Amino acid sequence: MDLFDLHCDTAFECAGRLGGVDLSEGAWHISLPRGEYLHQWRQIFAIFMPDEYRGEDAVKHYEHVRDYLRRQEGILPERFQIVRSKRQLLATEKQCGCVISVEGGSALAGKIERVQSLYNDGVRLITLTWNGSNELADGIRVEQGKGLTQFGREVVREMNRLHMAVDVSHLSDAGFYDVAELSDVPFVASHSNARSLCGDKRNLTDEMITVIHRRGGIIGLNFCVGFLRDDGNAAVTDILRHAEHMLSLGGENSLCLGSDFDGTDIPSGMTGVESMGELYESFLRLNYREELVNKIFSGNAENYFTKYIFEE
Repeated sequence: MDLFDLHCDTAFECAGRLGGVDLSEGAWHISLPRGEYLHQWRQIFAIFMPDEYRGEDAVKHYEHVRDYLRRQEGILPERFQIVRSKRQLLATEKQCGCVISVEGGSALAGKIERVQSLYNDGVRLITLTWNGSNELADGIRVEQGKGLTQFGREVVREMNRLHMAVDVSHLSDAGFYDVAELSDVPFVASHSNARSLCGDKRNLTDEMITVIHRRGGIIGLNFCVGFLRDDGNAAVTDILRHAEHMLSLGGENSLCLGSDFDGTDIPSGMTGVESMGELYESFLRLNYREELVNKIFSGNAENYFTKYIFEE
């Protein structure tokens, strides 16, 4: 089977708390050996930016995790490749194709020219905020959060120009609608679920889900137990429940997976990337068409990134 997962925090964990361990060992949910059963594995590795980092400290943190990913490509070239082109994205087989994202626009340190710098580093998706405020906007945990700042608007326009995916997961509701109004390119919610099924503000309202679907963007189902059920007592069936709801809103061509592996607690019965085969079979047992399951697990994300983000 193929997998294109829109979000994990494995690089942040390996480069930081785990002291720089190689991806051959990995973290709690992802390592390269645990994904070897996959035929084609495209994984977005997020460079997570904690809210306390600003300015030069944010730049140094970003570069630390970026350099970790570069080292992995050098150490494990047959098993791990940073994807820089459409050709590489489509050709990756029997190895992990890494798409770099940044989770938190503080990595830009308030400088518009750094959007180009991150692009040159291979970054192809920026989650505009984490939970707090930064130079671009307010995150979803900010009380009465406002939308995009003037700098945030400039960043979205520059990302559109460069073909970088604008990610609204973690963004305030006001910021979501600012992006929807401003972005000329379909945008992404890399790891968010349905707020009507689980009330955490990190999830998307049905209206937001519909906006993304209709605009041609993509949404990655998040495996975080607190975003699957209000009581946090989530199982694999809750992933299926959120999938069914998003599909009912018209998401056949936009629903994807955004596991949040190594960044959260995952449902009982799952241990990590090796559990994705069983999740795939769970969809099939509920009589989902195999064509649709393949879209959710890989096809929709591949279509988005080849159409809007990666050039030849």
